[in-house]
Amino acid sequence: MTLAIVRSRGLAGMVAPEVTVEVHLANGLPSFTMVGLPDTEVKEARERVRAALQNCRFEFPARRITVNLAPAELPKESGRFDLPIALGILSASGQIAARTLDRYEFAGELSLSGQLRPVRGALAMAYAVSKCTPSTGSRGFVLPHESADEAALVGGLPIFAARDLLQVVAHLAAEVNDEQAQRLSEHRAAVRAEPAAYPDLAEVKGQQAAKRALAIAAAGGHSVLMVGPPGTGKSMLAQRLPGILPPMTGDEALESAAVLSLSGQFAPQRWATRIFRSPHHSASGAALVGGGSVPKPGEISLAHCGVLFLDELPEFDRHVLEVLREPLESGRITISRAARQVDFPARFQLIAAMNPCPCGYFGHRTHACNCTPALITRYQDRISGPLLDRIDMRFEVASLSDDELLGLPGGEASTQVAQRVRRAHDRALARQGCANARLAGADIDRLCRPEGAVRQLLHAASSRLGWSARAYHRVLKVARTIADLDDADDLATAHVAEAIQYRRSLRDD
Repeated sequence: MTLAIVRSRGLAGMVAPEVTVEVHLANGLPSFTMVGLPDTEVKEARERVRAALQNCRFEFPARRITVNLAPAELPKESGRFDLPIALGILSASGQIAARTLDRYEFAGELSLSGQLRPVRGALAMAYAVSKCTPSTGSRGFVLPHESADEAALVGGLPIFAARDLLQVVAHLAAEVNDEQAQRLSEHRAAVRAEPAAYPDLAEVKGQQAAKRALAIAAAGGHSVLMVGPPGTGKSMLAQRLPGILPPMTGDEALESAAVLSLSGQFAPQRWATRIFRSPHHSASGAALVGGGSVPKPGEISLAHCGVLFLDELPEFDRHVLEVLREPLESGRITISRAARQVDFPARFQLIAAMNPCPCGYFGHRTHACNCTPALITRYQDRISGPLLDRIDMRFEVASLSDDELLGLPGGEASTQVAQRVRRAHDRALARQGCANARLAGADIDRLCRPEGAVRQLLHAASSRLGWSARAYHRVLKVARTIADLDDADDLATAHVAEAIQYRRSLRDD
């Protein structure tokens, strides 16, 4: 047989479309041609595959070899097509039987000795395959051993791990001869059972009001902006937010791991761990949202189902911060390029911190602020109104005196706060199927409707503070979370009054 067909997977964002590797051998001068929009890494497979086959004692056919990667309009990148190309050449030249190739999909980079090296995005590919139709998803997926560890975390998909090309060929030959000795066994994931180690909230002295606000944000999935002088514990509070968030669901853990896998940053020991990303304020817009000629996820997608912490918020370039506006609303980011368009999830919990002025001591109890009113206004105006409008909660992290810092006992541990947060979160899930921060449209009117004195208080605050419709709804959603923490079915005046306090302008701090 001079034509062989082997199936593999490409990557286009979180989508892993099927790629058919067609290998044809023809008479003529020996050559090796690859078509189907391969990039440089894929074209270099010619030399890797030739050396791997020869070093594994297979015959490399001295014929005209044409490899087509279909569909032709899909750009192909990385070395994941080495293994299917090598198997296609062996099948087309009659060195292995072709009839077993249809039962599997293959991906893996070959070393010159025939060893299989891990590929980026293995979990994302397996996750995409598992979402395919039952007939497509029933195929086994053969991967390098290191990549199979993460791919096996996706349930319902047969994963087979191989260390080299010879193991794969032996497995296919054993299937033809109905033998068991040489077959690869289905790979199982070894997921650690112990909980993730997060920093403890009890290590933060004082700041009870800030801790209360942090618990509300965790229970409802609300975005947060902390304002206060340097050294008051803003960064410490932010780092402890993942430790009080509700446990990840299976789907959330898979989605988060799949995004990290696209950048090669996932490790099985971090399974179901809330990610904490803290990019430096010199980060570019592309670093936050993702990009590149082959689009890769940025910080907001790598923080999917986790926490994105932006410290020194006004120090970020204003144009960089503006890219957060759409993902904060939609929970997704679409990156468009001339040749392709990819979509990444970006449902992160934003927590930001800033000083009230350039010197940091505006409103401080002991340190004098040397900044002029115009300088303070210019500094705070680095954060645009539309972005501030999308942040649910803003609160002050005040400085502590020496006596308070030395005399205060440790506060509640993260585990205690997390229990309250989880009860409130479970209450919201049972009621509406999502966190309160994700309520929209008719659900807000149905579940957060203020009545009587509560309605009057809310309208008075809205009129006095000049809220937009978005701000009005966000206060209602925060109030709904506060009510859930109190196990209350209806919004009370106290719930709305506390939510209003988290909507103060920066000047009030």
